[in-house]
Amino acid sequence: MTRAWVALLASGLVASAGPAAIAQTFGSPTHFTEQGGAAIYASVCAACHMPDGQGAEGAGRYPALSRDPRLQIPAYPIFMILHGQGAMPPFARTLTDQQIADVVAYIQTHFGNAEKDQATSAAVKAARASD
Repeated sequence: MTRAWVALLASGLVASAGPAAIAQTFGSPTHFTEQGGAAIYASVCAACHMPDGQGAEGAGRYPALSRDPRLQIPAYPIFMILHGQGAMPPFARTLTDQQIADVVAYIQTHFGNAEKDQATSAAVKAARASD
C-alpha cells in the first residue's frame, strides 16, 4: 500500500471515529490533560529540557533548568511557559493556570533548585491578565 493510500485510510478512520473516540485515544486535542508538576514535566517539558533538567542542543537550544537563578522569581518561568521564546513554543492555550503553576513549582524544587517563592495559579492568572 502506498503512503498516499495509508494516509487516506487513516484520515478516513479518524474522521469516522468522531471527537469522543479521538479524545479517548489521544487525550484532549487542544489541551494537555496531565495533572501535577512531575507528570506535566515528564509529558510536556522533558523531551527538550531532558528528564534530569540538564537541557540539550540540537535542532534548537533547550536551556538547562538545573540550578538556574532565573527560576527564583516565578514570573520568569511563568512568562516563558505562557509565551515561549526561540525554540520553545507558547503553552498559554494548552495548559491551565494550575498546570503551569504546578510545573513551575516542580521545576523550582527539583534539578538542584530549592526556591521558596513558588508559583501559584493566582500568579499565572495575573500574568495572563496583564497580556
